[in-house]
Amino acid sequence: MAKDLFSSHPPFTPPTKEEDRLSWLRLIRSSRVGPSTFFRLLSEYGTAEAALDALPKIAQAAGVETYTPFPADKARAEIDLARAKGARMLCFGTDAYPATLASINTPPPVLWCMGKRAPILRPMVAIVGARNASSLGTRMARTLAEGLGHEGYTIVSGLARGVDAAAHHASLKTGTIAVMGGGVDVIYPTENTVLAAAIADQGLRLSEAPMGLYPQARNFPPRNRIISGLALAVVVVEAAEKSGTLITARDALDQGREIMAVPGHPVDGRAGGCNGLIRDGATLVRHVDDILEVLQRLQDHPPEPAMPNAAQTRGVQTDQSARHESRPAGNAAAHMSPPRETGNVPALDARILALLGPTPTAEDQLIRDLQMSASQISPVLVTLELQGAVQRHPGGLVSRPQARH
Repeated sequence: MAKDLFSSHPPFTPPTKEEDRLSWLRLIRSSRVGPSTFFRLLSEYGTAEAALDALPKIAQAAGVETYTPFPADKARAEIDLARAKGARMLCFGTDAYPATLASINTPPPVLWCMGKRAPILRPMVAIVGARNASSLGTRMARTLAEGLGHEGYTIVSGLARGVDAAAHHASLKTGTIAVMGGGVDVIYPTENTVLAAAIADQGLRLSEAPMGLYPQARNFPPRNRIISGLALAVVVVEAAEKSGTLITARDALDQGREIMAVPGHPVDGRAGGCNGLIRDGATLVRHVDDILEVLQRLQDHPPEPAMPNAAQTRGVQTDQSARHESRPAGNAAAHMSPPRETGNVPALDARILALLGPTPTAEDQLIRDLQMSASQISPVLVTLELQGAVQRHPGGLVSRPQARH
């Protein structure tokens, strides 16, 4: 579907000049523009600069006169801060962008990186788990990370205390990547400051968040999709039944990644999530050889990079993060497609909303129900997303937002 959407629009080209990178940063930092909407706009207008020029008109068409894209001076300030901190920008579509992350439905358009590039060039495995990990859990994380590192795999985790920190420590010499919830220059938790410095020196830290951003709870679910997206497989070592670690596991499932879990004692609350994953079909991990056996099979069939607007047409964890930005202008994308394609946009708005409810529905199914093409429906969905009338979910699902009480 993504290829079909691109077929009638200008060819995608990643930014190669400083002004292009500035425009990409401005667009992704503009209010209510998450990665999904970013790629929709880019596919429609061809360049980030053209999309930025169109945003006020999109807002004006919706009756909002005051919408302003992210200011150029603030974007330049972020770039200057990144340079001062030793961070570099990594953009989707460039040779340096990891193929595994490019293959997910909602790849981050822009990443900030600190450290060496080498870890991102090797095959990657994510090891995640409980912050309040047991002694046995941290030992297991270290053992698995060391074993995988010696076999040539980079270990990806989230720099949290517990399992994450143990996995990073054990793989410093062989290659580790810490995906940050806040800015790549903001260490959280502070107890991992020394570890974070060592990762920047020997491995790699990266984040899609703005430089200098202190992480909040809402930043971690979008971060988790990057952890799983980078990796060929996700290994869970201790996780409660309703823990944040299981968000990463769900992201991995949506992304077609292999999920593995270390079993635990039934009465240990930290094992409930792992045992549940194994019950539901995750590979049981006793030692590193169990992981290597699966990885060999996965590397025989690596994921293929998605088109730049894969985020347009399928799961949109990303715009959940965009919801926390200030709202732009409500109905916006009425001008994102030629009138001959969208027809009566208000009528199509109403038809889409009539088919959706609070239960997520596959966008592919919505397209079939409407008996229209993706190129007709996608611009109208952008409108509804910017209005807040439609909410996207991982796995290519959309719904009406649930009422808040």
